[in-house]
Order: sequence, then C-alpha cells, then structure tokens
Amino acid sequence: MFSVTFVVNLWSFLVVFLEHAILYDRLFPVGDEVLGDDFVLPIGECKIERFVYMCIFFQCKCNFSREGNHITIVSFANGVGMSLEAANELEGLGISAEVINLRSLRPLDFETIKKSVMKTRHLVTVEEGWPFAGIGAEISAQVSECEAWDYLEAPILRVCGVDVPMPYAQHLEEEVIPNMTHIVTTCEKSLKHKMKK
Repeated sequence: MFSVTFVVNLWSFLVVFLEHAILYDRLFPVGDEVLGDDFVLPIGECKIERFVYMCIFFQCKCNFSREGNHITIVSFANGVGMSLEAANELEGLGISAEVINLRSLRPLDFETIKKSVMKTRHLVTVEEGWPFAGIGAEISAQVSECEAWDYLEAPILRVCGVDVPMPYAQHLEEEVIPNMTHIVTTCEKSLKHKMKK
C-alpha cells in the first residue's frame, strides 16, 4: 500500500512524453549542441527555429534563415515542420515569419511567445488537434491577458485540425489535418487584416 506522501512525490516527478509517429521517417537538421554527449532538452523552454527546410520525399534540405519580423508562427511536434515549410514559402512572397517550436506544452515558455508577438504584431498557432480547448486556444487566451495584446495588429488566428472524428483513410486524413498551404493562407489573412482598437 502506498502512502499519500509517496503518491504526491511521484506526481511531482512525472513526465509524459508523446511521440508523433509521422515524424519517425523524417530527417531533421539539428544543431551541434544536440549531437554532444551531454545534451538535455530544456523542459519549458521554447526554441525560435533559425532555419527553414523543405521536405522532398522525406529528405530535408537545410537553408539558414533570419528570425522573422512580420508574423509569429507557434507550433509543436509535426506542426513545426509544416510551419518551417510555410515560412520558406512565405519568404518567397516577401514575408518574414518567425517560427517558435514549443518543445514542451507544460510548462509553457510564454515569455518567448510574448516577446515575438510584441516584435511581429501578428500571431498564428498551428496544431493538428481540434480547435476546441487546444494549445492554440490557451496561447490565444494568455496573449489576450497580457501587454502583448496591445501590440497586435490583427486577431490571433489558429490553424487546427477539422472538428470531426479523425478518419483513417489517408485521402480523408489529408483533408482533416492542417498542411503547409493552410498555414500560408492563414498567415496571409492575418497580415492583410488591420484591427480597429
């Protein structure tokens, strides 16, 4: 039999790690620090992705890019790859996108998001989950409750999965899950919109 103290202490050290199965066969460029023997992923710390890559048949071609100035795209897991592809596409249209890889959802590194939003004045969140009660909704709520809200020039937009049960047929799955085209379209929509305050 376990004591209450034991259970409480156990919960304080519990970590849930979710892997996205679609990412297993993809190659990603990584920095030298990741390849070292002592690399530990900092939990609760976002990473502003400084590179943009294009996936062709699951082969990734790396191109260094600057941090964005026009729009902030926040994502995690498979959405990061799609967001980086969208940033590459947007760069061809003259739009500089800053992509933030959340890396952990709780704790959430909100300071990095806030600073980026205050710099770019536009925010798009990307996730494969449903729009209701997702991480994009939480980020939107937190931005609306802080000083970054006053910097926004357009409403916060979310790119999410369609609010239907997840189909298993690949052609239907592709219709339900967000893709690079959805992200580019949403970013363009955000940049065309001007908020009246």
